[in-house]
Amino acid sequence: MKNIFKIGPGTLVTAAFIGPGTVTVCTLAGVQFGYSLLWALALSIVACIVLQEMSARLGIVTQQGLSEVLKSQFDNKIVRWILITLVLSAIFIGNAAYEAGNISGGVLGLSTILGSPIVKIGAISINYMSLIIGVIAFVLLYIGNYKILERSLIALVLLMSVAFIITAIVTKPDLSLLFKGFVPDFSADKILTIVGLIGTTVVPYNLFLHASIVSEKWKSKEELPEARKDTIVAIVLGGLVSMAIIIAGAAIQQTEVHNAADLAKGLEPVFGAMAKYVLSMGLFAAGITSAITAPLAAAYVVKGCLGWKDGLKSKSFRSVWMFILFLGILFSSLGIKSIVIIRFAQIANGLLLPIIAIFLLWVMNQKNILGNFANSLKQNVLGFLIVLITCFLGIRGIWKVIENM
Repeated sequence: MKNIFKIGPGTLVTAAFIGPGTVTVCTLAGVQFGYSLLWALALSIVACIVLQEMSARLGIVTQQGLSEVLKSQFDNKIVRWILITLVLSAIFIGNAAYEAGNISGGVLGLSTILGSPIVKIGAISINYMSLIIGVIAFVLLYIGNYKILERSLIALVLLMSVAFIITAIVTKPDLSLLFKGFVPDFSADKILTIVGLIGTTVVPYNLFLHASIVSEKWKSKEELPEARKDTIVAIVLGGLVSMAIIIAGAAIQQTEVHNAADLAKGLEPVFGAMAKYVLSMGLFAAGITSAITAPLAAAYVVKGCLGWKDGLKSKSFRSVWMFILFLGILFSSLGIKSIVIIRFAQIANGLLLPIIAIFLLWVMNQKNILGNFANSLKQNVLGFLIVLITCFLGIRGIWKVIENM
């Protein structure tokens, strides 16, 4: 029984993507487009499994993180620094946006219970709840002793996830419409939401994080089947929760979502008037857990890229996560609606994903470091298709933004 309920690296990856972004983007997808984007989420789940399996395999075979392996493959200093700059730029931009979304998710939850988070000081508007959540994340990261609190918060996130699954069943969706939702549709008005769904499921920094943490659990190549099972089961379960959120969102009888109370309407068939409190606590918990993970992951990536040997409590390591946390607090305090920030963060991740996926795919074909565990033809075809699709959607998404300017 202990082995069944033991949390593995795959579960931590899933916990990272079941955050405020998933709840918000999936609910918006359901409200605006019904079941018609379930196919995009199914594609995201497959892409997540394929890429995270590569990341886990790399970590177990090399006992190193993705950034360390990437760096070791280039002898030419100029090429190496160009590569490091590209990786760090993608991680910094993505994680700063993601951190702003995480903190905004926590604010979205709290503001439903405590009221407006905006305080005006002269001509300046300050979101004080962003500062509160930022300070909590800072203290937990600085002392490094947040395991007990993290488990409690994950329990609240799980409660929210189960609530959405039950709601999706209780709303009795039209099965014929549900199955039609798995037919691909690339309509222009849906492109940014599709990119957001991919960005909230296949989180770029998770590819770095997964490769780094699997080596703590598995030391032998013979344990790869167990790692694959852990990855697939965890991501599929997370994907089912995301689908349940879309289905629950499709049952909401309105076309606009402005706050957590609107998001919570998807849970009303089960929880009634208490729905907004269940969702609010879940969003707050998801926001805090993700607000801890994103800066930490960025610091691990920088540590690997720059070859720092210092510990996790060194000034250099702490300076990285402090910077990401500061940017997250800053962007989430600007008076922009939380839902807008969260949605932007997922779209930014979706646009940056192809860059990281290309690096990962290239590394997974280096037989000099992976030997017989390098990518097979089937794995390369799947990986290449994912890169092509995400590039296509990214270009369409950027073009859509330019058209609307």
